[in-house]
Amino acid sequence: MIAKIVCYALSGLEGVPVEVETDVNKGVPSYDMVGLPDTAVKESKERVRSALKNSGLLFPMNRITINFAPADIRKEGASFDLAVAISLLKASEQLLGAETGDTVFLGELALSGDLRPINGLLPILISAKGHGFTRFIIPAGNEKEARFLGGAEIYPARTLSDVVKHLVGTCPILPLETAEFAPHAAGKTSADLKFVKGQPMARRALEIAVAGGHNLLLSGPPGTGKTMLARCLPTVMPDLTFDEALEITKIHSVAGVLGEEGIVSERPFRTPHHTATTVSMCGGGNKVVHPGEISLAHGGVLFLDELPEYKRSTLEAMRQPLEDGKITVSRAGGTFTFPARFMLCASMNPCPCGNYGSSERTCSCTPAEIRRYRKKISGPLLDRIDLQVEVDDIRYDELTSSEEQEDSAVVKARVDAARRIQHARFREYGIGTNAEMGEREIAAFCTLTKEGDDILRAAFERMHLSARARSRIIKVARTIADLDASADIQPKHVFEAVSYRIYDKIG
Repeated sequence: MIAKIVCYALSGLEGVPVEVETDVNKGVPSYDMVGLPDTAVKESKERVRSALKNSGLLFPMNRITINFAPADIRKEGASFDLAVAISLLKASEQLLGAETGDTVFLGELALSGDLRPINGLLPILISAKGHGFTRFIIPAGNEKEARFLGGAEIYPARTLSDVVKHLVGTCPILPLETAEFAPHAAGKTSADLKFVKGQPMARRALEIAVAGGHNLLLSGPPGTGKTMLARCLPTVMPDLTFDEALEITKIHSVAGVLGEEGIVSERPFRTPHHTATTVSMCGGGNKVVHPGEISLAHGGVLFLDELPEYKRSTLEAMRQPLEDGKITVSRAGGTFTFPARFMLCASMNPCPCGNYGSSERTCSCTPAEIRRYRKKISGPLLDRIDLQVEVDDIRYDELTSSEEQEDSAVVKARVDAARRIQHARFREYGIGTNAEMGEREIAAFCTLTKEGDDILRAAFERMHLSARARSRIIKVARTIADLDASADIQPKHVFEAVSYRIYDKIG
C-alpha cells in the first residue's frame, strides 16, 4: 500500500513542500530512502523504528521504500521524522480511516517516541499557510512560537502516541489558541540615557540616528561613554509592529536562537566580537545555510565596538547590505537571500593610543601610525555611515553634577513622533524611514532652500564629498527637520547634518 504525507523543508527563510511517499510491499525486509535525503534524514530509519516500537505500534517487517518528493531538492535535518512515521503507519494499514491529506506533519522523534522541537518552524508555517494548508501537527516544544500564527489549526503533540490517538479520534489534541502580540519597548538592559553624563552632541546624534534609521559612528578616547551610549539605543527605538516581529522571528527561528517567548518582542541588539569571521557575520555554512549577525540584527541594531579591530574583509562584506537592506549568500547548496535592514552603530578610538584629539590627554602616536590605524576602515564603508561623531573626555564636575539628564522615555517620545511623520510620508512608497529613501524620494520630499543648497555645496567642495555622502547628508537633514516637526528642510538642518561628517573633514 502507498501512503502520502505532507511535510516541509526549509530553504533559506522559505518553506518548501515535501511529500513523503511510502510503499510497503511483501518481500525480503528492507528499508530504502530516496529523494536526496541527507545523513540526518537517512538516520531517521532507526529513530522511527524505535519510536514506533516504544509507542506500542508495529514496525512493518516488509519491503519499505520511502521517497521524498520533489526528488531534486536536498532534504536536510530531522524535521521529517514525524511525517515518515505517520506515512509508515498509514502504508501498513495501522491508521485506517484517519484523514491526513490536508495536514502538515513536522517534528523530530526521540527513540522513546517523544516529539522534539525543530528550528525554523515559523517560516515553515507561514509558507505552508501561503500554499493553502491550515492544519498542522507540531512538537509541543514549538507551541510558543506557533501560537502567534492566526487563521490555522495547530495541534501541539508531545509524543508519537498522542499524534496517533488524535488521528484516530480516541484522544483529540486541543488546538492552540492564537496569542496577542505585545511588544517590549525598553529592552532587557539597565541602560538609560539619564545615566549618560555630558556628551550633548553624541546624545543628539544618537537621537537623530534612531529617528531616521541612520548609521552612526562614535569616535573618541577610551572611557568617554561610547559603549554606554550605544547600549542605550534599544531604549529609544520604536516598538516593534506585529509584522516586523514576525519577520525578525523567522530569522531567529531558522538560526536556532529564538527565546522562550516564542516571538521576538523587542528590537535586536547584536554585538559580535571583533574576532567574528566573515561567514558568521554574513551567514552561510557548509551544507545548511544559516543567517549571520547582520541578518539577526534585522529591524534592530548591529553594534561593532572597536571598529578598526575587525577584519577588513568582514567590514567590506557589509557594504552591500548597508545599501540594499538584504544580503545574498551563495553556497554549493544554492543561493539564499536574507533580510538585513539594520542600523549600524560603531565605536572606535581615534588612534592606537586612543588620545588623538582629546582636550585632556596627550597623544603618543606618530602621524604615520594614526594614518595607518584609520586606513583599517575603508573610505567606501565610512561613506555609508551617515553620522560620524567625536566623543570627547568628560570633566569631573560633569560626572558629579546633580543636574538631571533627559531619560530614554523622553527621547523615545520624540523619536516616535518623527517616525510617525515618516510612515505617513512613505505610506505609498514601500519604505519606513528616511534612511531608506532613494533618489526618487529625495527629489520628492527633500527640496532645499537656496541658502541650504549653498551650505551643502560649500561642504561638498571643501570636504571633497561623494555623491553618496551628499545624499546621506540630505537624508539626515530631513530627519532633523522631522524631529523639529518642520515640513521644510531649513538651512540650520542642513548645517547640523553636515557637522556630523568628521571623517570627511579630516580626510
